Amino acid sequence: MTPPRAHTWGRRGHTPVIRGRGRSRRRTSVAALCCYKPGEKSRLTHRPRNHLLLKGARKSFSWQDYRDLLVRAHIQLGGPIVVIWDNLNTHLAAGLKRYEAEHDWLTTIRLPAYAPDLNPVEAVWSLMRRAMANTAFNTPDDLDHTLRRELRRVQLRAHLIDGCLAATGLAINPPTPL
Repeated sequence: MTPPRAHTWGRRGHTPVIRGRGRSRRRTSVAALCCYKPGEKSRLTHRPRNHLLLKGARKSFSWQDYRDLLVRAHIQLGGPIVVIWDNLNTHLAAGLKRYEAEHDWLTTIRLPAYAPDLNPVEAVWSLMRRAMANTAFNTPDDLDHTLRRELRRVQLRAHLIDGCLAATGLAINPPTPL
């Protein structure tokens, strides 16, 4: 992973240099869901995945991986869920649409095209980039360990997940009783 740039300091006249070992034959992807329920603590459900960069091998999540993440969230939350998807091509896959249609506990809403500011998960990635900025990992396992640690840090702080929703300008409004 090429580390993101952030501000740093160094002695006057000496440019700080971080040495990296080079490229790995492994790629890490993460899928996440911000889970909100009125009256309950907000949750972050995530699934990291390592991909080997081999010829013909998949380099990202498949629709089955997203389906498994939805099932995991459904089990953890213990009830029906509403998922707000962006327009990632995997979210639009025919297999995932079929799965959505077959299960009544799952309701999906699509965000408009090019609207990352409406997606709370984008704020989670921003938190992750800030926490991991200017870090050169010696091995892919170092990256995985740091990634899991930072995801866990966000997961244990419900106010950060609430802040991700607040950053979108959206709010959860529970239905009013009749």
